[in-house]
Amino acid sequence: MEGRTVADLGKVDLTTARRLASGDGWRVSEILCRSGPGDPIFEEQHTWVSVSAVLSGSFTYRSRNGRVLLTPGSLLLGEQHASFCCGHEHGVGDRCIAFHFKPELMDEVARDLSGVTRTDFPKHRLPPLQRLAPLIADVQALAEQPGSRGAEELALRMAGAALSGIHEGTARPVTATEERRMADALRLMEARLVEPLSLAVFAQELGMGRHHFLRTFRKVVGESPYSYILGRRLTLAAEHLRTDRERIADVAFACGFGDLSEFVRRFRNRFGVTPSAYRARARPGSVGTERV
Repeated sequence: MEGRTVADLGKVDLTTARRLASGDGWRVSEILCRSGPGDPIFEEQHTWVSVSAVLSGSFTYRSRNGRVLLTPGSLLLGEQHASFCCGHEHGVGDRCIAFHFKPELMDEVARDLSGVTRTDFPKHRLPPLQRLAPLIADVQALAEQPGSRGAEELALRMAGAALSGIHEGTARPVTATEERRMADALRLMEARLVEPLSLAVFAQELGMGRHHFLRTFRKVVGESPYSYILGRRLTLAAEHLRTDRERIADVAFACGFGDLSEFVRRFRNRFGVTPSAYRARARPGSVGTERV
């Protein structure tokens, strides 16, 4: 991600970075990685505090605090000067939007957050929680329009989300087998995201019982399979609304929702506004009504 050693020269061709915005004490870049299972793993180091939104791909992250699987919609948390390794033994490539902060700015943000008294990251990850969905959507919008005037506000929101979320929940050990199986499940979900799927389908393809699959998925990924798929479909819908001129109903059906009213309700619950209002905000001048 950032802060490489001399031994990392061979990895440069597999990773590209594009600066999206920067300001006093912060910067944000798009990181594209093309590493796969056959590529070597290099040790890297965070130069600043790092909070990265994973937009696509799954990969492992390991540092002195242990190892975790990162998935789309999750936040990767890295401490300044911390050494780490990223691995792609379960698939090829990922795309992240990495926000980097000077420690002084993190201290400033922490002082304004109720109940937050520390700025270290004892955990590497915030899972793809529902409350993070609007934040992730705005991060993706920044990648589409680099240098936007809202970038600084977005950076501060990222810092606040990371600091507010690190002490929630308790860490549970994940085995290598569980991690591998859930990485397989994630690939299946991404490949068939808009198809009508069920726990039984995934469990059968992975050779697991339904309850075992559900419990293991929550343990590894941090939320239920249904919540994950719903979130990914809504994120996909938000992307369509920002970039396409399809009718709201067509967007809903293309993203796996069989009922327009359900889509509108779930979209509003996830992003705080209706699909048409979201489109109007993202694309001034577009039609602001839900056309069926």
